[in-house]
Amino acid sequence: MAFDLVTFAISVIVNTIILSPVLWLSGRAFVGREKAKFTDAIWIVIIGTVIGGIFGAFGLGLVGAIIQLIVWLTLIKHFFDCGWLKSFAISILAVIIFIIIGVILALIGIAVFIL
Repeated sequence: MAFDLVTFAISVIVNTIILSPVLWLSGRAFVGREKAKFTDAIWIVIIGTVIGGIFGAFGLGLVGAIIQLIVWLTLIKHFFDCGWLKSFAISILAVIIFIIIGVILALIGIAVFIL
């Protein structure tokens, strides 16, 4: 299995652009604006994506997914200076916000396509 560095770099950039604002909003909702900085959200996404890509390259399956989840929660806990439960809550809220934004964008796309 080959590891494509260009595809990986594009993945890191796209994930950073898409996930950082969502994670930042979620973090601000739980820990406030003093602890949840946008630059911290960017670092969480970059480091999480890189580590996730490394585990994905080795194809660890379920064990790799669990390790990735722990890594993401640890990054959120560290950068947003919160506990494990808040870290998990920030993650859940980020997923919900991401889904809502995706649905809204899909509806806008469908509306534009129909017109």
